[in-house]
Amino acid sequence: MLPSYTVENYLKALLQAQIGLGSDELVPMGKLAAALGVVPGTATTMVKTLAESGLVKYEPYAGVRLTPAGEKLAAMVLRRHRLIELFLVKVMGMSWTEVHDEAEHLEHTVSERLIERIDEMLGHPQVDPHGDPIPNSEGLVDRREYDTLLTCPLKARVEVSRVTDQDTSFLRFVERHDLKPGSIVKVEERDEAADSVRLRAENDREITIGARAASKVLVQTIQVLLLALLLPLHVVAQTTAPAQTKARSFEILDNSFLVEEAFNQERGVFQNIFGFQRKDGAWDFAFTQEWPVTTERNQLSYTVPVAGVSGTTGFGDVMIHYRYQASMENAGRAAVSPRFSVILPTGGSEFSQNAVGLQANLPVSKQRGDFYLHGNAGFTWYPRAEVPGSPSEGTRVSLLSPFVGGSAIYRIQPMLNVMLESVLTFEHSAGPDGAKQRGTIFTLSPGARGGWNIRDQQIIIGAAVPITWARANTDAGVLLYLSYELPFVEDV
Repeated sequence: MLPSYTVENYLKALLQAQIGLGSDELVPMGKLAAALGVVPGTATTMVKTLAESGLVKYEPYAGVRLTPAGEKLAAMVLRRHRLIELFLVKVMGMSWTEVHDEAEHLEHTVSERLIERIDEMLGHPQVDPHGDPIPNSEGLVDRREYDTLLTCPLKARVEVSRVTDQDTSFLRFVERHDLKPGSIVKVEERDEAADSVRLRAENDREITIGARAASKVLVQTIQVLLLALLLPLHVVAQTTAPAQTKARSFEILDNSFLVEEAFNQERGVFQNIFGFQRKDGAWDFAFTQEWPVTTERNQLSYTVPVAGVSGTTGFGDVMIHYRYQASMENAGRAAVSPRFSVILPTGGSEFSQNAVGLQANLPVSKQRGDFYLHGNAGFTWYPRAEVPGSPSEGTRVSLLSPFVGGSAIYRIQPMLNVMLESVLTFEHSAGPDGAKQRGTIFTLSPGARGGWNIRDQQIIIGAAVPITWARANTDAGVLLYLSYELPFVEDV
């Protein structure tokens, strides 16, 4: 019998109903019928047909269970469903609250070839947007057991791993209460009389939810996750090992000071960045605003600088940026997001090359447990830069300044990181006679950043001490940072 829409739905529902049962336990017919929204008689008729095809084992008045052949087919349907959900969120920019129903329709129509291409494009992900495990191409499903907010230890910090109810209204409830997968909470109290659970989120927000809702939120204790990160170093190095535990996602991303991180803004969220540096009597301030364009793949942003030196203050050159999320990060692949920028000659003569310029950068980012590593390589190019102080007015030259950078960020606490950033620039400049010269500028900048998640907004503050070596001179300065992220559209 070729699998039909109805057959695949029954097999998938049976596979999900078998989770938590013993290897020989049967799924009651009433439970299967309820999961599919049909009366028990209808479910029984269909199950008998599946039994005749060798896909289930049916015992009248006892229940039903998938055969190995039925379990493999069900796992492949589940694989299609969960990969489609993740594709709709990551690539199409849909909300995690609305993709379940779309995937219910698409899972029966897409080809295996397309599913394998989606899997490859997304980097062979392990979980869908709701934290549910994605079966691999052989139909194997991670059957790891989790606590719920009803069973986890009191007063212990736990990470939300999965949300089992994918009803749109419940997912929005989860979002409003800061309980999406990856969130860190602590169960403060369970009140049996009130049938409620009182939680405390990372931003010290107190949350009270019903026991029924708490039973649908699966969690893992932070201590268990930390033990997984403290494996011998040779195990950690084997990033492609199939048994490796997935590291907990960083709570602070795309908030470095000097070295760019390879992450675009999420759909529906924009970021405001304020940066201030003071060094050797001079200072500069920059405001940057980042906007996603349709999906997370594309991002537009701009930077407006202001500077002061030797008593003179003025605007610098405005920059317009475009960044493309070329690859998303996963267990075996780094995030990559090339950026291209146009530099507009809007600044005063003291702070500008008085020419249009171009800048390109290739950021690469990869998490290793509680460390995040970032690398940059790029250049700044002015095809017709003005030569300051030239006796011939309007003298212009081409200046190309390559640069490389790298940083390591360590997570001390979920919302507190220490950082070490470094940037090496091969600066191209021209003297009054038009003769070009190249100098090397190296900056090493230790710093720290921390912040708060307040509902659907995030505030990050940071500080660093950049130390710069240039032309046999060494200067130390101070850097201050503030980021404010917030949504500009509501999920629908």
